[in-house]
This record gives sequence, structure tokens and C-alpha cells, in this order.
Amino acid sequence: MTDIATRIDRAFAPLTQAVQAARIPGGVLGVVDRDGHRALRVIGSAQLVPEKRAMTETTWFDLASLTKVLFTTERVLALADAGTIDLDAPLTSVLPDFRQYNPDNWERKVTFRQCLGHQTPFPAVFPLYTYGRDPDLLRTFLLQHEWQAGAAVYSDINFILLGLALERLDGRGIRAMDPGKGFAWSADPKNAAATEDCTWRHRVLVGEVHDDNCAALAGAGHAGLFGTVDALLDFAVGKLRGAGPDALIRTPLSARRTHGWERPYEGWSGGEHCSPDTIGHTGFTGTGLWIDFARGHAWTLLTNRVHPTRHFDSGIVALRRSVGDQINAD
Repeated sequence: MTDIATRIDRAFAPLTQAVQAARIPGGVLGVVDRDGHRALRVIGSAQLVPEKRAMTETTWFDLASLTKVLFTTERVLALADAGTIDLDAPLTSVLPDFRQYNPDNWERKVTFRQCLGHQTPFPAVFPLYTYGRDPDLLRTFLLQHEWQAGAAVYSDINFILLGLALERLDGRGIRAMDPGKGFAWSADPKNAAATEDCTWRHRVLVGEVHDDNCAALAGAGHAGLFGTVDALLDFAVGKLRGAGPDALIRTPLSARRTHGWERPYEGWSGGEHCSPDTIGHTGFTGTGLWIDFARGHAWTLLTNRVHPTRHFDSGIVALRRSVGDQINAD
């Protein structure tokens, strides 16, 4: 059986090439097995502008959409396991005011499970942050906006709504909730990977959330979590050992998705060589985590590929697949 040191050495090669080609500033790669043995590799810069800083093994990353699986999915499934919510009940069982002025609309029929699996007609993207900067008003807007139904696609709206349900049940905003061991809702700029030179916040974002809608909402269920490579590997070890609501995160809801997570399909981010019993998820900032239960190992690739701008072909899609293929080649 190939050891994790060999796997990470192979997988570090395409990351090294991406940094040397100036496609991404830097990255951290980590691999861990079920017994907790791990290997880490680091390369490049955590920040390029307005100053340059080296990437380290302790660099904190804006995990972006990994928030969906590391925080929101975990909380929703724990509440379901406790009997607090019914996954097949509509969101209105917790958010009775959702689209309250039109009780017969489709939005009021959307369930928790459908949101977890992105099986709803919500749009893929929506620039909520352009509607104002008042978080409470934006939450009200989300709940009363007449959404145009379309084909079921991956949509942040699903997890923003799940986040609103968590806030309603907990009686406080998401940023006031415990983000989980090793995670936080912000990071020290001196030890955080920089993201974008934001056009509407007029600064390079370091240690504060990159996602526009999450920033405008002052915390949301789809983005905003920060963590280090060790925090992600610790989370993965817990899953490999069976901690938490594992049955559902491994239970398919569609050809591409489980509850919260993705599962292997042709062209997916984890590459072609992982087992069918693998789950994974990516984040827009250049992050990702994949857990292969059959092989008994997991890997995370953390980059700052949007620094200093998202409007550049970083090659992150091909890089993720190449890393996954090298990790799982036997």
C-alpha cells in the first residue's frame, strides 16, 4: 500500500508547477489517514500585494464554500438527529415568514434536505450585496424576494437560507456561534492568506471574508469560515473514524451530491482515481477537502488563487483534479 508521504510528494508536483508558473501565489497541501498520520507541503506566498509574505503550515485560509460542509451541514444534520428539525419538512417549519405574502408559492415548499442537496430552483448566483449593507434588511429581503424558478443547480441561496434557519433556532447570528474546533470567523491578517483586492470594499482582503454576500450579511451559512490545514485534516480524521452524522454525508441525493457534499462523477474536482465512496467540496477562494472512506485517507488543497484578483485563469479546476489523481494513484 502506498504511504501518505509518497502520495503527497507526487501531488505536490502539480502545485509546485502552478506556483512557479505564477498561476497562483501559493498553497498548502495536506494528506491524512484514518490513524491520524499526516504529511504537509507548503509553497509560495500568502500575500503578494501590497506586501509579500511567505506561506506557512500555520497560515489561515478563507475557506469560502467549505463553510457549507464544515459548519452548516454539520449543524443541520445534528439538529435533525436530535429531532429539532425534520429534513423533509419545508423551511417554513422554522422560517414561517419565508415568502409569507404568497402562501401558495414554490419557495414555501422547499425542504431542508432539498437545500442540502442543491435540489431547488433557486438561481446559481445572486448579487445580494448590491442591494445594501444593512444585514437585517438583507435577511428580510432574502425571505421576501420573489425568486425566479429555474433548473436545479448548485446555489448559495440554499445554504444562506439554511443559515437563516440556524440563526432563528439559535437566537443569534452565525458569527456568534461556535465555528467548531480549529476554525474561526476571521483570522489575524499577519498569519492569513490574502484574497482579493476588493472593488467595493476598496482594500486587499486579509483575514476577513472574501465572499461578497457573506460580508454584506455579516455572516451566513454558505461562506465565512477560516481554518488551517491541520484543522481540516483533524475534521477529516473524525469523519474517517466515524464521528458525527456520517451516514447522511455519504448518502447520495443525486448523481453528483450527498447531503451537503459532492460525490464522484466524471470530471469532478477529486480526480478520476478516488473510490466511489469519496466525498468532497471546494471553495471559491481556492480551497478544497476530499475524504475517501474506502481508501481510508483524506486530502486538502488550500490556495489563495483569487489573490489579488478573481479575474484571472488560475487553472484551479485542472490543478485540483491533478492533485487528486496523484494522491490516489496506486
